[in-house]
Amino acid sequence: MSPPPPPLGRARKRDAQLFDPALCDAELIDVRTQFTQGRWSRARSLLVGTGDDWDRRGHRVVVLAETPAATAWAREWLLAEPESADAATLLACAAVFNALRGKGTPAAAEEACRRAAALLPADPTPWLGLLLLSRAFGTEEEFSRHFDQVRARHREHHHAHHLMVAKLAERTPGSGQDPLHEVYDFAAWAAEESPADSPLAVLPVIAHAERYRVLAARHGHHPDGAAAHWSGRRARQVLRSAFDWWLEWEREDHPRNRVDLNFLAHAKLCEGRPAEAAALFHRIGRHATRAPWSYPDLDPHKAFLAARSAALGTA
Repeated sequence: MSPPPPPLGRARKRDAQLFDPALCDAELIDVRTQFTQGRWSRARSLLVGTGDDWDRRGHRVVVLAETPAATAWAREWLLAEPESADAATLLACAAVFNALRGKGTPAAAEEACRRAAALLPADPTPWLGLLLLSRAFGTEEEFSRHFDQVRARHREHHHAHHLMVAKLAERTPGSGQDPLHEVYDFAAWAAEESPADSPLAVLPVIAHAERYRVLAARHGHHPDGAAAHWSGRRARQVLRSAFDWWLEWEREDHPRNRVDLNFLAHAKLCEGRPAEAAALFHRIGRHATRAPWSYPDLDPHKAFLAARSAALGTA
C-alpha cells in the first residue's frame, strides 16, 4: 500500500470544500467550473475521453448534471450536435435532478433518459438516471427493473449498487436488528459475485450503515443501540473483511473510492476502532461525503469534523 498523505493539520480552507460530489476528480472539477460558465466544449472532451469506463462516466455525468446551469448548456450542446449521446445523456440526467428539485416533471425526465439510452444502448448511465428517478417517484418494481438494466450493462456498477442497498434497507423497518434482513444478503451476494479487486467488497458495510439509518429514524438514536448494531458478530466480520480488502487492494483509481472510505471510517468509529479509522481519515483527506455522517439526522459537517478529530487525536 502506498504511504499516507501528510497529516491534515489545520484545514479550515479545505474544510470549506467538504462534500464536493466531484470527490478527488480534479479534471472533473476544472471542467465543471468551465461548464457552469457556459463553456461546454471541455465537458464534451471530458466525456469523450472517459469512454466506456462506466463508473467514471456515471460519476462525471451526475456531477455535471447536478449543476444549476446543466439543462441550458446541455441543451445548447445537443442543438449543436443532435446525435451526441453524451449531450443527450447529460441533458437527461439534468432533467432527473430538476425533477428531484421539483422544477421539472418525472415524466419529462424519464422520456429524456429513454431517448439518451436509445442513442448508446451499451451505456448504463441513462438507466442510472432512471434509477435515481424511480428511487424518488417510482414503484419498487420500476426501481428493480431499472437496476437490472444498469447491471446488465455493467455488473459492478458502484452507484447503482449503493442505491439498491439504500432502497432495500428501508424494507420492514419494524423488524429491528434482524441479522437475516434481505439487505445484508443482497450486499453479501453482490460482493461475492464481483472480482477480488472490486470496490463492491465494501458493500456489506454500506448495508449495515443504511440499515442503521432506517432503524435510528424509526426507533431514535441511542448510543447503546448504535453500539449493538455495530458490535454484532456479522457486523464485526463484515468490517474486518472490508478493512482487509482496503489494505490489500486500495482502489485509489476508482472514481467513487472516497464514498467507500467515508462509510468504512464511520463504521470503524462506531465499532470502537479509532486507530483503524484514523488511517482511513488520512486517505479521505478533504473528500468527505454527506452519507453516512448525516446518519441519523445529524449535521454532516459537524459530525465529520468531530469524528475526524476523535480518530486523529486532535479533539
